[in-house]
Amino acid sequence: MISPAERRRLRVRDSILEAAERVFADEGEAGLSIRRIADEIDYSPAAIYKYFGSKDELLNELKEAFFARILTNINDIYECSASFPERARACVTGYVRTALEKPHHYIAAFAGQAPLAPTPSDPEAFRSTNRAQAFMVLAGMVEEGITNGHFRAELNPLDTAKAVWASMHGIAMMMSHFQTFPNMSVLPSELSRDAFVDFHADLTIRGLETHPGQAVEKRGG
Repeated sequence: MISPAERRRLRVRDSILEAAERVFADEGEAGLSIRRIADEIDYSPAAIYKYFGSKDELLNELKEAFFARILTNINDIYECSASFPERARACVTGYVRTALEKPHHYIAAFAGQAPLAPTPSDPEAFRSTNRAQAFMVLAGMVEEGITNGHFRAELNPLDTAKAVWASMHGIAMMMSHFQTFPNMSVLPSELSRDAFVDFHADLTIRGLETHPGQAVEKRGG
């Protein structure tokens, strides 16, 4: 059971992260500093340093908090009882829609160092992060599709997962930066943003399928 003191500590910590997200949304990573966040929530910089030792530590935590949401949502999709094609498409749409729930947090999560680049001196520490685990859920989905014959047998699971991840990231970034995308003045679209996310997921998964659109009812068989 969490003590009252621990609950207070977690509330303060969350308020610091929320303030960091707001500052990042307005001013970008360059504007994100311990002093600026302290001003945002009327704390002293010293009080914030009790929770985060540096700006880099806070920014990394901001990124991990986003990937925790991604991991929770995709895990829920991956573990549900729907057919494999439904789950595969839902993994793609789930990633994008989670990103668009808090687009500025999503942009913050990918600021600075590439999110899938492990620290060479400590790959084990990288594999324990939410961002690495979220990617491995996607890789597991791809491997399941290859194993059950729904995806083409010649596909390399890890490279395929990277390609799917890159396509999801591209759509999420476009929609985060351009609020009207895919509808643009010079390139109008007949699809709403939500419908375009579904269209992208279907197009992505069909590109991997042995027989596009054919359902696989059993997992792993």
